[in-house]
Amino acid sequence: MRFLLRLPQTHLRKLSSSMSALMGSKQFLEFCLLPSFAASSSSSISRSRQLSSVSRRFIPVYASRPVSKNIPFHRRTNGLSSYTSISRVPNPVDPEEEADKRTVQSRLVNLRRKLAEQGIDAQNCPTGQFSGLICPTCEGGNSGEKSLSLFIDPDGSSATWNCFRGKCGVKGGVRVDGKFVSADPKEKVERQLTVQSLALEPLCEEIQDYFAARAISAETLVRNRVMQKRIGDEIVIAFTYWQRGELVSCKYRYLTKKFFQERDTRRIFYGIDDIEKASEVIIVEGEIDKLAMEEAGFRNCVSVPDGAPASVSSKETPPEDKDTKYKFLWNCNDYLKKASRIIIATDGDGPGQALGEEIARRLGKERCWRVRWPKKSEDEHFKDANEVLISEGPHALNEAVLNAEPYPIQGLFAFKDFFDEIDAYYHRTHGNEYGVSTGWKTLDNYYSVVPGELTVITGVPNSGKSEWIDALLCNLSHSVGWKFALCSMENKVRDHGRKLLEKHVQKPFFDANYGRTVQRMNLEELEEGKQWLNETFYLIRCEMDSLPNIEWVLDRAKAAVLRYGIRGLVIDPYNELDHQRTSRQTETEYVSQMLTKIKRFAQHHSCHVWFVAHPKQLQHWDGGAPNLYDISGSAHFINKCDNGIVVHRNRDEEAGPLDLVQICVRKVRNKVAGQIGDAHLCYDRATGLYSDSPVTYEAPQKRSSKWH
Repeated sequence: MRFLLRLPQTHLRKLSSSMSALMGSKQFLEFCLLPSFAASSSSSISRSRQLSSVSRRFIPVYASRPVSKNIPFHRRTNGLSSYTSISRVPNPVDPEEEADKRTVQSRLVNLRRKLAEQGIDAQNCPTGQFSGLICPTCEGGNSGEKSLSLFIDPDGSSATWNCFRGKCGVKGGVRVDGKFVSADPKEKVERQLTVQSLALEPLCEEIQDYFAARAISAETLVRNRVMQKRIGDEIVIAFTYWQRGELVSCKYRYLTKKFFQERDTRRIFYGIDDIEKASEVIIVEGEIDKLAMEEAGFRNCVSVPDGAPASVSSKETPPEDKDTKYKFLWNCNDYLKKASRIIIATDGDGPGQALGEEIARRLGKERCWRVRWPKKSEDEHFKDANEVLISEGPHALNEAVLNAEPYPIQGLFAFKDFFDEIDAYYHRTHGNEYGVSTGWKTLDNYYSVVPGELTVITGVPNSGKSEWIDALLCNLSHSVGWKFALCSMENKVRDHGRKLLEKHVQKPFFDANYGRTVQRMNLEELEEGKQWLNETFYLIRCEMDSLPNIEWVLDRAKAAVLRYGIRGLVIDPYNELDHQRTSRQTETEYVSQMLTKIKRFAQHHSCHVWFVAHPKQLQHWDGGAPNLYDISGSAHFINKCDNGIVVHRNRDEEAGPLDLVQICVRKVRNKVAGQIGDAHLCYDRATGLYSDSPVTYEAPQKRSSKWH
């Protein structure tokens, strides 16, 4: 077996040209062949050691041609048999090549820093190949795709990028020397156009007849310089875009409603010169609509060049330099900023309304008006200006523009937006305009239940606040069929159910002392009552150990409105809620915000809310009814509520019957619903029912200073 030294690649390349000549030479054999093992036995051990040493530096390969089996030549020194030591040949170091590598690395550091300034992270991007990254402009859209293709030159001197998302298409490049070249395909050198270079012609009779069928006169076509162009065997309409006497663009339309435009031209409104000195501007969606507006007497009209988007963008309006889709608006901003009133008369379909919204967002809705196209039939409106002109004539189109309404601004309304509601209120078609009766004639004079209002109820402990609310809900269920959500945190479900059933069946639940001689409800009445209970009331209860906060309660109440159609919500009581206020927020500020949230819920869902709040800690009580300002926490309980009621029970036999309950109406915001005053009800302990009292009494009034 013969062995050949594995040489470094650089040496092998140098030897490749002379390999054939060297293969048969004695010097080459001396260099690359091992000695034979046919030596004397006295030197076998020494040779074995030498072979072990040499074999670590050699890899066995087959020679390119047969090698003689004769004993190879080897050198002897001082009479001893030995091999010439062959060391590993080191890779040669080219100083110029090393300097080039350091230069490239230095460039890459600077280049990647400049890319980072453009929002492109190229730290892991190699040179000489394309890398996929997230585009810093469109961020890959909703899917977050890596749509940006980045290429770094092998020498690290420059980089270019291109986003392949259709709605983005941003391109660019940067060099180490700091030069930045924008490669946005939409920012190209504008072409110089003339009527002759585009081979435009005056309109033939066929095209004039086409416009005549659309109620567009020849005079209007001539003034707007509408022309034609021959493409093969077809004739297309040419809408020429002029600005201060210069032809800057041209848009073509086949009679089959297929469009295309001249490339690399300035993007402006069609008819821009007609609004140069106009204080009122009309914007339509198509060139034919602009011509139709002129037939109706409006020359101060322009058309957008690119049609309408499919929908309104969910993103914020981009800055001017990146707003490529609506660049025509910014190119014409000098004309538009002079206008004090802009009438948007885009198509009535979805894309047309989306276009109107996008234009209004950029020009400012406060100076925009919009046109509502008249009805074509009972269920359908005309689509655009030209359709109105064809079907109804120029007078109808003129009237539609003159009746344009202010563009809606979120949170800003005119009273006419609510005229239908006011009319229904006047005619009482909803049925609850005066509020719903409480079921007690003596109380109806002072208080009635109006949908969408907030009633705050207070009273000293054991005065019957919860019992009275339950009785009121039962009355509303029986009279108008309302349903309710109950967030009653002081009652067990079974106890609350018992109280409601007793009021519904009008019999006690148990044979107990409180029932006196009244017979308890039977099983049939119980089952009927349970069915009513299940169909009328829905429970909001936090099943965790922690207390619910007001947001949690209102979220469940909203679900009850949408799922079950509840008309009333009871939150009983305030101090059982989890009040999560910050360390910098006072209780007064917290209560104000909480009550605002409750009122918004009530108004938005037309749901009456009863909110029970306890008074401050009782000290030196003289037996009189408390005041709404005595509610623990804040004076906002009376300031923000629509109705304020104090429930007070007589505890003095000398003052009157012990079953007499005083309902003190202390605040009524809506005079239609009631007035301030006191009503007296009799409480039946056996059934929990309340009834109008034939007698009244004056309970002793306390001073608010005795409440703390």
